[in-house]
Amino acid sequence: MMSYGVKIAGLQKMSLLDYPGKICATVFLGGCNLRCPFCHNATLVLPEREYEAISEDELFDFLTRRLGLLDGVCVTGGEPLLAPDTLRLLGKIRSMGYPVKLDTNGTFPERLSAVIDGGLADYVAMDIKNSLRKYPETTGIGSFDIGNVIESADILMSGKIGYEFRTTVVREFHTASDISQIGAWLRGAEKYCLQTFRDSGDNIREGLHGCSQEEMESFADTARKYFKQVEIRGMD
Repeated sequence: MMSYGVKIAGLQKMSLLDYPGKICATVFLGGCNLRCPFCHNATLVLPEREYEAISEDELFDFLTRRLGLLDGVCVTGGEPLLAPDTLRLLGKIRSMGYPVKLDTNGTFPERLSAVIDGGLADYVAMDIKNSLRKYPETTGIGSFDIGNVIESADILMSGKIGYEFRTTVVREFHTASDISQIGAWLRGAEKYCLQTFRDSGDNIREGLHGCSQEEMESFADTARKYFKQVEIRGMD
């Protein structure tokens, strides 16, 4: 089989959470260009950590067996668009008849445009790490160039594909002012999800904390001034 140049780092065979309204399989791709301290998949991000890769044959054999049983496939990471050949991987999954959801951090707008224009995905979830001014701190990249993220957000808001923006809320990084600034930046977007940070045991930095239900509800109230739909995810 032709190599796609991507590292398939994991496969969750069934998820009710990763693709809104669908029972899906979730494919994890290794590698990321960011180092967010609260990342919950550090093993897939940090090159010094090892994981057992899954072959493309294994992945597609599984997806073939699940045709008619799964409603879709979510491709996540790491950062899936880090590898240009991810587009071919998406295309092959899509050609099987599966609806595809792509998770991305928005740092590769040209590849995101190619995915959308090529019909390689049906839905995109883009992580909004923080207010624009706090992106370097929140991504762990001191020289972070926000331009690509702004461009990717604009691409999604043009309405060519179903999408959502989402922020993982960490007490040490996010304030009500940050949520308000995110809202002002992305005003009018279709959907915004606030995700509660949880310590997965595989975070890049230890000692971080999620917010309380009351705090999350307050953040959501702030966000509702700007977005058409706001959800809170990850609370008990």
